[in-house]
Amino acid sequence: MRRKNRETDSFTVSFLDVASCGFGAMIILLMITKSQAPITLEFSEVTPQATVSELQEELFAIRGETRILNRELNAKQEQLSALDERIARLRRDLNDVQGRYEATAQLSEENSEEYGQLAIARQSLTEEMQRLLANTVAPENNAIGGVPVDSEYIIFVIDTSGSMFNNPSWGKMLGVIDDTLNVYPEVKGIQVMNDMGDYMFDSYRGDWIPDTPGRRTQILNTLRSWNPYSNSSPVEGVTRAINTFYSPDRKISIYVLGDDFQPGGSIEEVLNTIDRINVEDADGNRLVRIHGIGFPTIFAGPQRFQQSVYRYSTLMREMTQRNGGTFVGLNDFR
Repeated sequence: MRRKNRETDSFTVSFLDVASCGFGAMIILLMITKSQAPITLEFSEVTPQATVSELQEELFAIRGETRILNRELNAKQEQLSALDERIARLRRDLNDVQGRYEATAQLSEENSEEYGQLAIARQSLTEEMQRLLANTVAPENNAIGGVPVDSEYIIFVIDTSGSMFNNPSWGKMLGVIDDTLNVYPEVKGIQVMNDMGDYMFDSYRGDWIPDTPGRRTQILNTLRSWNPYSNSSPVEGVTRAINTFYSPDRKISIYVLGDDFQPGGSIEEVLNTIDRINVEDADGNRLVRIHGIGFPTIFAGPQRFQQSVYRYSTLMREMTQRNGGTFVGLNDFR
């Protein structure tokens, strides 16, 4: 029993010694360690608020530069748009000049041919026309500007648009119609409508106006103030004239008087429409003869509008050539 108690006491004391020594060592270390305040290694010269302010200033500067660059970009884009518009305008002017040159060259080439073919282009006179001419004195000039005037019935299809009615061309047009009527000594019937197919006299709608001196005077007087709506395209008036008044026993000439053909219309469509209506007979002759007279009204205005004059000349030259007539383009208002 004693031996056992000694061993237990010896173990206990040893453990306490070790624990005491370790704890004591820690205490001693803490006691000998010098405690002092934290040492500042380096002072920062820039405060966080200053850094934020500096970054904000840089941001504002960048935004300002961005606005300046955007303004410069917009200015360059405007300059580019202006240059594109100028290029387009110069191209249009070039096309106008080329069109005038081609029209002049073509007119010069065709003049000799047209004058040489006037006799061929005339309709053969019927016995009735020969009877009428036998009792009258033939005028010295039996053509108006080179246009044959040998039909029994005549129809005037007149452009009544503002460019014609509100310009000197209207007075010139009255003179051309007066000269045409004077060249015809006597005809069986006259009709006047505008290029939309509207009749001058509703009382003669679908019928011929009798050819008397009083009626001729009335036509000219009414024309001075006659101004119905017009779309500057002769197709409606020409087609109505053919559909309404053609008859196999009538020799009819249609006179188209105008100054322009607007860019919205198609020249080829107009020609095809007239071809379908004014068909050829067994001898290759058309139902009616179509003549054209062009007035230089728009040449007195801005150049950008003058292309429509060349379009009208092109349309009427081709239309009259296909339909046995002649186109005459006047070069002034006199």
